Amino acid sequence: MLLTGVCSAPAMAAMTLTSTDLKPEAEIASAYIYPRCGGENISPQLSWSGAPTETKSFVLTMIDTSVTPAQWSHWVVVDIPADVTSLARGVKTLPGAAMQIPSNFGDPHYDGPCPPAGSGLYRYELTIWALASPRFSVSADMKATELKDALTAAALSHATLAGLVTR
Repeated sequence: MLLTGVCSAPAMAAMTLTSTDLKPEAEIASAYIYPRCGGENISPQLSWSGAPTETKSFVLTMIDTSVTPAQWSHWVVVDIPADVTSLARGVKTLPGAAMQIPSNFGDPHYDGPCPPAGSGLYRYELTIWALASPRFSVSADMKATELKDALTAAALSHATLAGLVTR
């Protein structure tokens, strides 16, 4: 007699990324915009959940996906400890070994959106990446598309929250 059965594991919850300061696919408020474009350049509050149990660290990116051909990084934070699940609005001191890597602006901190005047609608993706390694190496001159490709290959999971800016 042949017995067959279906084995099923509990469904893994998807990672989520939320913010008290940003709403999904909505206009980004001026507080989070780069000063040259009339903003205050304050990093938004972010919270995440649902990371796989194997997570050893997180990487946070903010990338302008409207810039072609290589997109544009506005904020890169690596080596966020696995037990951290949020960053405060306007964060200045990062937890544990976390550090900010120079964005495509060349600054090792948050640089808010600032699309060229009259250029239309731009989309900015904040993404939290769960990694199986406690460290993630990024070169300061890495193009945003290369960074996303490297993180996609290394990540156990990720979650994205996107906001919009029109100038």
